[in-house]
Formats: sequence, C-alpha cells, structure tokens
Amino acid sequence: MEFKRCARCGCFFVTDGGVCNACAPKDRLDMVKVKNYFEENPNYSIDNISINTGVSAKNVSRYLNNGINGNI
Repeated sequence: MEFKRCARCGCFFVTDGGVCNACAPKDRLDMVKVKNYFEENPNYSIDNISINTGVSAKNVSRYLNNGINGNI
C-alpha cells in the first residue's frame, strides 16, 4: 500500500487505488457514465463527453488515460 493523494478530492489516504474511500462510489458511477457515452460516441472530444455526461473533463481524461474498460 502507498500513501497517495485522491485524484478526485485531493485528500491524502493509504490504499492501492487512485481515489479515497469516500470518493470511490462516485468515481465508479462517473466511470460507467463515461464508458457508456464513449461506446456510443467514440469520436467526441473530452470536453463534449464532459458536457454530455456531467463528469468533469479532468475525470474524463483520467478515465480515458487509465483505460476505462479495465476499471469497471
């Protein structure tokens, strides 16, 4: 386990994941939204995906860079 900073809220925590326990449920929900939208609209920009899903562009970018399919 490592001491990390949460990618969503910025708090420090100890875990193997990228987000803290408080943010994990919301992160999974947002990841599913982005995955579903991206599967239907693969040629849209990060900003467009963000606007249409309500997920921040920062998190959309993080999901796409980390490979959405492996995280759900």
